[in-house]
Amino acid sequence: MAASLGLLHFPILNASLDEGCQNITYKAAHNIGLAMDTVQDHGLHGPAGHADLTGGTFTLSNIGTIGGTYAKPVILPPEVAIGALGKIQVLPRFNSKDEVVKAHIMNVSWSADHRIIDGATMCRFSNMWKAYLENPASMVLDLK
Repeated sequence: MAASLGLLHFPILNASLDEGCQNITYKAAHNIGLAMDTVQDHGLHGPAGHADLTGGTFTLSNIGTIGGTYAKPVILPPEVAIGALGKIQVLPRFNSKDEVVKAHIMNVSWSADHRIIDGATMCRFSNMWKAYLENPASMVLDLK
């Protein structure tokens, strides 16, 4: 839901670019694909059929399930953006009182087609997505 709400604010991330790089098509709906390694040593595999694996407009890949923290996710055309979610790590951080506390940190790596998306737009989307995840109640307030 956080990704879908973020895409409402940044519709260019849910668009597609034609092969000649002449036309941008903004998608009316979000079809968020999920990529994950479901069977150890067998790569991306599962009971889903071809129809279930096509037609995505934006993808999130879960590299954390196999211990990954960072990646350079590859965009699957005609999509123009993808994110790779790393494993959650427990790391020391400072709180507002400068005390060391335990924090749960998940790194996310984003890739965007720079022919139509600049890094600042990807960063703003990422910040909004992060804010939704850190405060789930804000998603309810943003539903329209």
